[in-house]
Amino acid sequence: MTPIIECLINKKTDVTPIWLMRQAGRYLPEFREIRKVNKNFINLCLNAKLSEEITLQPINRFDFDAAIIFSDILMVPYGLGQNVQFKKNFGPNLGKVDLESLLMTNEQDFTKKLFPIYELLKNLSKNEKIKGKDLIGFVGAPWTLLVYMVNQISPKNGLSPNFFTDKELINNLLKILDKFIKIHIKNQIEAGVDVVQIFDSWAGLIPEQDLINYCINPNLRLVNFCKENNIPVVCFPKGIGKNYKKFNDIVKP
Repeated sequence: MTPIIECLINKKTDVTPIWLMRQAGRYLPEFREIRKVNKNFINLCLNAKLSEEITLQPINRFDFDAAIIFSDILMVPYGLGQNVQFKKNFGPNLGKVDLESLLMTNEQDFTKKLFPIYELLKNLSKNEKIKGKDLIGFVGAPWTLLVYMVNQISPKNGLSPNFFTDKELINNLLKILDKFIKIHIKNQIEAGVDVVQIFDSWAGLIPEQDLINYCINPNLRLVNFCKENNIPVVCFPKGIGKNYKKFNDIVKP
């Protein structure tokens, strides 16, 4: 059993495992060289060969205990057919949400659009450079993906004043995202990941009275799905402050 798996499963280890919470370090000069000639970030995430090289860059430099795949949480909205772009010095910029179109998306089309990610994972799982190490995949939690999909830009650049008013849209999107995030997790497991990370990066935006419905329960469903598939899971509900204990007591990642 690797140090990370020992830590996640048994909650103890004789060796302190070290890994990056996020994906392959974008600060590395070797990554920046690749990025210079690959301006389209989505296309780069869908380039299995280059994504494998980027994933291994921190391993080559620092010999961490795990490799975190080079990808992005917004690949799920992309897989659902929403337009997703990344603008320099601005961040993600998404097209308008089309609920009817999202409802018509099927599992096969979704998986086909994201196939290079699973190809990347299969290649990595056979790579000698991570022999004896863990391979970590990740997803965005339903709430955080919903924030990007509805707001169309990062909340860092402003949040629509009417964001919380359309409860029907929010609840419908949470259901759709639960389904397809689970598909994305399952595909990553089948492709070779050892651990799944769930990023709820914008959980801190949720009013306290909505935390159970928008953050805790959606994360619980994903954690239970991972457990059903015998995969250790790490949760990151950023910004919920005093509610971290409540989250951990209920979700039990």
